[in-house]
Amino acid sequence: MSSSLGNKKNNLEKINSLANRARKKGADIVIFPELCLTGYNMRDRSYELAETIPGPSVKIIEKISKETNTHIIFGMPEVSNKAKATIFNTAVIVSPKGYLGKYRKMYLPTHSVFEEKRYFRPGYQANVFNTEFGKIGLSICYDIYFPEIYRLLRLKGAEILVCISASPTIRKNYFKILSTARALENTAFLAYVNLVGLDKNLQFSGGSRFVSPSGDIIAEAKEHEEELIICEFDVNDIKPLEAFIPVWKDLRPELFHQLIQLSEEF
Repeated sequence: MSSSLGNKKNNLEKINSLANRARKKGADIVIFPELCLTGYNMRDRSYELAETIPGPSVKIIEKISKETNTHIIFGMPEVSNKAKATIFNTAVIVSPKGYLGKYRKMYLPTHSVFEEKRYFRPGYQANVFNTEFGKIGLSICYDIYFPEIYRLLRLKGAEILVCISASPTIRKNYFKILSTARALENTAFLAYVNLVGLDKNLQFSGGSRFVSPSGDIIAEAKEHEEELIICEFDVNDIKPLEAFIPVWKDLRPELFHQLIQLSEEF
């Protein structure tokens, strides 16, 4: 999906249209990209565009979710209830019964063309949500470079790892590699959903994909254009793969303590 920068009304209309199209094709879960509600390059407008969660836009998404009988995952800027200058880059999950929860992006890129730490505060919780289709763990874009988040989500029971993203064209191959690796190393399904189109000085590449627990690409969108892709999965397919690729049986938790120590010294 491409987003109109700063135009929440247009973006909500597009989300509504795409959710309805997806439902007509049989979709139960519909996933939209990072900050798709507002567009990515808000800069100082982040303070104006951010909303509380739940808030006005989430209530509209709740209505869309109920009308389409789908679970909807999307990205938006969230303002803290306690401090109006504190903003998070947040993924939200809504069910036909209403708001389910949110995830605040933990890793905020602030290098090269990115300046997220200037505007956003990092999150601290890896959240997993129960649905009738499986347990869903949320993450956002640069988080995918840090395998510990996905290990934690999987240890909390996540069967479907979702990474919503605003990744520019220059990094598209990195996300292809990382999305496959995160699915395979955790024997879980992974949905990677990326923005597309020009957003000020950034060209987003699209190329959303759904990866199986064995690292196979189940479905993949075209690059550089909007596209709705539909795929089927069954979380019961994970169980035999856990025996074939027994990463959880072979896990060495004592190494985690060394990671803490060495990262503090790095």
